[in-house]
Amino acid sequence: MMKQLLSVRTIVAIGIGAAVFVILGRFSSIPTGIPNTNIEVTYAFLALMAVIFGPLAGGFIGLIGHALKDLIFYGSIWWSWVIVSMLVGFLFGLVSKKIDIESGEFTKKKIASFNVVQVVAQAFGWFVVAPTLDIWIYAEPANKVFIQGMSVGLSNIVVVGILGTILLSLYARTRTKKGSLDME
Repeated sequence: MMKQLLSVRTIVAIGIGAAVFVILGRFSSIPTGIPNTNIEVTYAFLALMAVIFGPLAGGFIGLIGHALKDLIFYGSIWWSWVIVSMLVGFLFGLVSKKIDIESGEFTKKKIASFNVVQVVAQAFGWFVVAPTLDIWIYAEPANKVFIQGMSVGLSNIVVVGILGTILLSLYARTRTKKGSLDME
């Protein structure tokens, strides 16, 4: 069963995706002014990979990429946020079948579907799950973690809404549209 879920293509996508997540997280983060929060383009990339390769790849890229980024650059893993990255990547991937980006079409309806899913996924992850886990796991003060969650969630929603949509649109243009090839 697991062999069917994780093809070689998916495993390679997870490895490459996690590595790119780490690199983007290190070199493209913009501090927000709120402690330990950044504007991250990593989630636009995570959305692209999750939509192309599905929810398992999205979840594993979020999990491995965020955990490695924390470990390499901060010396320890902040598990509550790593779990949210995994959750968000998985949820992004759930829309992959409906969007069918490989069809070569990323219509306004598909853009709307993608953005509804990404807003709901990130709002749930960053506004609810991350702060709650911060309180449960690390005994962080509620007011601090909910402000951090709101900051990160809102910035990620905007970044994925703009940059993620652009990346998916550009990717769709590289695919051959079904029925577009004529036989001579």
